[in-house]
Amino acid sequence: MNNRKKEIIVLSIIIVIQTIIFIVTGHFKTYIHMDEAYSLGLASYDKVEIQHNEDFYNKWHNGEYYEDYLTVNDDEIGEYKQVYENQKNDVHPPLYYLLLRLAMGFSINHYSKWPGIILNIIIWAFITIFTYLILEKILKDKRKSAILTFISGITMASLTNVIYIRMYAFSTLNILITTYLHMRLQDTEKVDIKLLIFIGISALIGSLTHYYYLFYLAMLYIIFAIKYIRQKKYKNLIYYTVTMAVAGVLSLIIFPYSIQHMFFGYRGQGVISNLTNVPKFLDSLGQYIFKLNYFAFNNIMFLILLVIIGIVIYKFTKKQDLDNNKNPYIKIILLPTLFYFILVSIASPWIELRYIMPICNLAFILVLYYFYKMMSSICNEKKTDIIMLVTLIIILISPVVFRIEPEVMFSDKKEIVQKLSSEWNIPTIYFFCSEHNRFLDDIYLFSLLDESYIAKDMEYNNENMRKLLEGKDISNGVIVFINGGQQNDDILQVLTESTEIEHCTWIKRLNACDVYYCK
Repeated sequence: MNNRKKEIIVLSIIIVIQTIIFIVTGHFKTYIHMDEAYSLGLASYDKVEIQHNEDFYNKWHNGEYYEDYLTVNDDEIGEYKQVYENQKNDVHPPLYYLLLRLAMGFSINHYSKWPGIILNIIIWAFITIFTYLILEKILKDKRKSAILTFISGITMASLTNVIYIRMYAFSTLNILITTYLHMRLQDTEKVDIKLLIFIGISALIGSLTHYYYLFYLAMLYIIFAIKYIRQKKYKNLIYYTVTMAVAGVLSLIIFPYSIQHMFFGYRGQGVISNLTNVPKFLDSLGQYIFKLNYFAFNNIMFLILLVIIGIVIYKFTKKQDLDNNKNPYIKIILLPTLFYFILVSIASPWIELRYIMPICNLAFILVLYYFYKMMSSICNEKKTDIIMLVTLIIILISPVVFRIEPEVMFSDKKEIVQKLSSEWNIPTIYFFCSEHNRFLDDIYLFSLLDESYIAKDMEYNNENMRKLLEGKDISNGVIVFINGGQQNDDILQVLTESTEIEHCTWIKRLNACDVYYCK
């Protein structure tokens, strides 16, 4: 059996094993984040927000009313215009949403988490292939490359990336493909038109998936532009620059609203204002480093870095060269990854793992590569391999030790989902303050309920409360949601004074609101 067939078999085994792990992890996902609801709605609904419906507030609805936002119905099959229109009116480019819309077509008339998760599982199979290709170029060792590929694909960051129904898995793939193609470009002395076409296509796809991809691409361009100028390969520079320019022009022709989003939308304006806020940036950077440690390395990155720093100090005191064999590919990964990480720390509106997920695999590769190089500089190959194996085993078991789970598994919400869909499926009221609008955080729960009412900016008095519940069977009680900006106790007091309800029991704090059972 030749080496190529062996590689295909090994990668196939890795993909099968990780797919099983992804399916099991997806099975235990019990809730959806607000942005996941946006993904489903933006890909299928006729407007950006379900709240824009004229009949949304101050009217009783059944679960199907809310589920409609999360699913494709019979009368929507074959319709794709809303994918483009919704992204035009939102803040992201449209390509991922088109793929998600196609996937959602396999689950008609009812919400399911599986189309989005299965789409990401398919994407991750390609991520596995390109992770291996990148590692094999760096390490020149197929066995070690395969092992690291597998481990990097099942860290908590990777599991989160797969079960999070957003564009970040696709953006991860775009970055890995772009990186690998540039590693190929590094090996090319003359102009390779075919390779440049592939680079242009990857740049086009990446820019139509997520704007943060452009941070990574920009640094890659700078690296190669400097390289060609230093080597006086101006022909290569011209062809490379033209490739990027053509990709950019095509991207704007396909989706010209990118300019509005990046420079004049609220997200773009937020980035610009963050650039001048140094304390906020430093705080964000520190929090993202901890995120990277916790999820991308299962909480042992700092230990690995401590060992690396210790060896560097030891070699420095011994006046030994830190790296006798410079790897030509490392800076192609290192500099764009750092640049992306730093700019995302500035640009992201919230400190969320999702924003750095596209470079978590590369960060994992970089840290483990330097750890391996430092260990091999003071130990023989056998000892180094043993240390690396032990390190990888620790990474694998750390989630059990530290009780880490994928960030969007939401196991803490399993009980409330089950109860609201069964024994607590009773009239439900969301006392809603429109200044704290995060309803989509809870839309999944409302899709499970037979009767619910969103009371927008309600004046809380006995008359209004009695009118709201008029004709409703509340013998088994009422479920109450209250979001921010309101006095919960005052609302509940009016509820008990104006009805036969005697007391209210706090159930749970969700991301955007408190939930009570009142009877």
